Amino acid sequence: MLQRLLILWLCLAAPLAHADDLRPVRVADRVYAFIGLPGDIAPGNRGRIGNSGFIVGDTGIIVVDTGVSHRHGLDLRAAIREVSNLPVALVIVTHAVQEFLYGTTVFAAESVPLLCHEKSAALMRERCEHCLENLRLILGDDEMAGTRLIVPTDTVPASAEIQVAGRQLSLIHPGWASTPGDLMVLDRATGVMFTGGVVVNGRIPELRDGRFADWVAALEAFDAFGASLLVPGYGAPLPSTGARLTRDYLLALDRRVRELFDGGASLMEAVEQGTLPDYAGWSGYETVHRKNVLGRYLQLELEDLAR
Repeated sequence: MLQRLLILWLCLAAPLAHADDLRPVRVADRVYAFIGLPGDIAPGNRGRIGNSGFIVGDTGIIVVDTGVSHRHGLDLRAAIREVSNLPVALVIVTHAVQEFLYGTTVFAAESVPLLCHEKSAALMRERCEHCLENLRLILGDDEMAGTRLIVPTDTVPASAEIQVAGRQLSLIHPGWASTPGDLMVLDRATGVMFTGGVVVNGRIPELRDGRFADWVAALEAFDAFGASLLVPGYGAPLPSTGARLTRDYLLALDRRVRELFDGGASLMEAVEQGTLPDYAGWSGYETVHRKNVLGRYLQLELEDLAR
């Protein structure tokens, strides 16, 4: 009952948050989340749309994702200090998407180890300098001052169990889901799982880097992971069953695009007609959903050619 009330409060409070007011939300004993703002990256939200969080161990702090800019990282670090003065022992970057990784400069300056999946590190090297250029165009040089790409040198090739600052963590790589290097961070003491981009809440998941079938399979396997509470990549925390929200959107997208594809609709006709009214209230519906329709259509086209 208490967990349900917490989630309801978070759902009501999150839209009231402001980009200049980073407040950690306690989601379990010594586990905190920063809930991002709705909408696409824009000057009004300072690009702070993705979630991040931290776990306070016995001797140090584990930070999960670091924000969209150096300034975002500075604000996260200051807010963490309001909770605990323990040193940061480890930063984990869950996936190679821009709103989750550029605040690492702040922690690198403190010589904190940075960790991600090896495929995320490769993807960062491949494209994240270009992402940084785009962020400067959108948010401006002042907002992005001091921001640079730092690729974690500590990587894992697969799921792993680690002990950090007295805290037992499971790093779960569910396969190529939302990105090739997805990592989910499960705190064994509390059952809280930071899901990165694998699970979202109230925001359209982006299919661009995802493998559709593998992503759906990962979402359907969530009961096996042993989590009790999910901190998604976007939106308020969810019960463990909340992974179904992302799965249900992906399946609805697939059904609608297949219907149009099988009916002979062209690519542009599919983009225009591939509406999903049930998800019109989700952040990113007017932008990301259209890209997803386009991407899923092209995937079906390739599958059809391969037959």
